[in-house]
Amino acid sequence: MSRILLHLRGIGLTFGGRPILENAELAVAEGERVALVGRNGSGKSTLLKIAGGMVEADKGERWMQPGTTIRYLPQEPDLSACKTVMEYVEGGLGPTDDPHRCVYLLRELGLSGDEDPKRLSGGEIRRAAIARTLAPEPDIVLLDEPTNHLDLPAIEWLEAELKSLRSAFVLISHDRRFLQSLSNRTVWLDRGESRRLERGFAHFESWRDEVLAKEEAEQALLNKRIEAEEHWMRYGVTARRKRNMRRVELLGSLRKERKEHEGAMGAVRMASSSGDISGKLVAEARNMSKSFGERKIVDGLDLLIMRGDRLGIVGPNGAGKTTLIKLLTGKLEPDSGSIRRGTNLQTVTLDQSRASLDPDATLADVITDGRGLSVTVNGETKHVVSYMKDFLFPPEKARTPVSVLSGGERGRLILARELAKPSNLLVLDEPTNDIDLETLDMLQEMLGEYQGTILLVSHDRDFLDRVATSVLMSEGNGKWTEYAGGYSDMVAQRGGGVEARKVKAVEAEKPASTQISAPLAQVKRKLSFKDKHALETLPATMDKLHKEIAKLEATLADASFFTRDPKGFDAAIAKLAKARGELASSEERWLELEMKREELEGA
Repeated sequence: MSRILLHLRGIGLTFGGRPILENAELAVAEGERVALVGRNGSGKSTLLKIAGGMVEADKGERWMQPGTTIRYLPQEPDLSACKTVMEYVEGGLGPTDDPHRCVYLLRELGLSGDEDPKRLSGGEIRRAAIARTLAPEPDIVLLDEPTNHLDLPAIEWLEAELKSLRSAFVLISHDRRFLQSLSNRTVWLDRGESRRLERGFAHFESWRDEVLAKEEAEQALLNKRIEAEEHWMRYGVTARRKRNMRRVELLGSLRKERKEHEGAMGAVRMASSSGDISGKLVAEARNMSKSFGERKIVDGLDLLIMRGDRLGIVGPNGAGKTTLIKLLTGKLEPDSGSIRRGTNLQTVTLDQSRASLDPDATLADVITDGRGLSVTVNGETKHVVSYMKDFLFPPEKARTPVSVLSGGERGRLILARELAKPSNLLVLDEPTNDIDLETLDMLQEMLGEYQGTILLVSHDRDFLDRVATSVLMSEGNGKWTEYAGGYSDMVAQRGGGVEARKVKAVEAEKPASTQISAPLAQVKRKLSFKDKHALETLPATMDKLHKEIAKLEATLADASFFTRDPKGFDAAIAKLAKARGELASSEERWLELEMKREELEGA
């Protein structure tokens, strides 16, 4: 039997008068890879922090084998105290650890170590934190959502790296494929208590359903016993007083047991508001191309999307997935080739962008868009409180500001807001961020019943397998190939998955004299306030220029215009040329900023 390295027993913790953990237990032995699972808000991250010694429980015992080393990967790493990434990563080493491993891990994760932490993107911060956590090769690694902000190549690299470690680890993740591949034990945190399965996550969901079914059967039996005792109390033959008192006490204890039983959290009841039926054709691209300077984003793409298709779009960060979505939905026009879009399209985009939520707005105002206290879904009008319950928000949270919500709650709120809008084309850009597995199940079920068309960008391999009917894969240099089936089918047909872009390797091969200094390169790669403002306002500018060009072209199409007003005709020609030039410049600038944003968010 493997030696126990860490054991938490009878752990209890209360926040703000509400118990988060009541009788939780977590044991980690040598070689164990534990998947820690549970609903959002069940206390998983809190239990992990208690295991790592960052939080002290109100009650219970934390025991650790003497000499055991532990490293913890937080959801939000703090690098502010360090001047460089290398300083931060080396700060996690022990006296006997090998500093060369820091260099190896940073290189594998696409970082040099010279970067200024203040200039890092969210994805780069996550990669630096992973390097710091893994560099010492500790006895136990505690990982809280390690795949957040990582693209598919980085996720698959991390999966392989964790498999190669001798360390035991405890893992919290919403990525099913990641959990299935790595875990050999499962701890389920539910209603403040923990249950342990001596098998990996692949066996968890069937076991969980059995546990809940058994619990439901026990509650049904308890209700029958209470009914029988109540019937005896009303109509039974009077017996000796002592015996009667015993039956009264039994009934009281049964009622108390039923009252104190805390049922499992209900399931999200998710439905999308269907729009009108679109035309059979949704989009058809023929030899479509789009470039940013010398860099090709789309090169000669032929693609046909019909009503009811579920197209997954995959590739490394910076491949241009978001740009391709904008080309397909009409928010951006190609440089060459053509894109024909279908009729009667009602598009709803669900991008899980937390920035789209006003932190001061209440949940009710977000869902109703500030228009009263009701919402209409599929022709049925519901009070906003009733609709919130479908997404597991209690009535008292209706007036709660967005700023106090957890990441998972914000994810559910965005789902509630967007799915209430009528649509026949759903654009899903990383919809699985911060969503627990049960909510993810319901989202997949809803998408399976959705009558419209779906465009899906995701790094979640399992989600792609369950939702997509075909996958459009970035092959690099603007080339895209469509494969039938989900992500696993694409890998089988292609012979490999998504590969990381080789930008850093190419830069490393340049002569030293031609390389940009690290601080300057980082400044250029960081979106400034001005760039962010331009990225937000340029679409409106481009739309205005499109309308101005259309108006001028209609004016110039009048055959009598030149003979009637030669000077006016020349002025209109000049305005048209200027507007077209401004439109081309605006599109190039928007594309440059969008590509930079896409790379920084997942770099």
